[in-house]
Amino acid sequence: MKVLIDIPDNEATFGLKVLKSLSFVKKAKPMSVAKIKLWENLKEAAEEVKLHKKGSIKLKTAQDLLNEL
Repeated sequence: MKVLIDIPDNEATFGLKVLKSLSFVKKAKPMSVAKIKLWENLKEAAEEVKLHKKGSIKLKTAQDLLNEL
């Protein structure tokens, strides 16, 4: 299982050290700013899809997106 943990920058070094010291943690590494932005965008997109499936919002069609280009 993968778990995302949000640690304040000033505690990141200590937090990573603690995580890496645990025998059951396979990998602990910080995320780059670009990856964090991508993660947030993906979460937002997934939420929009969820709302669309519920009928709360209407999404653009692929044709609409192509027409904007």
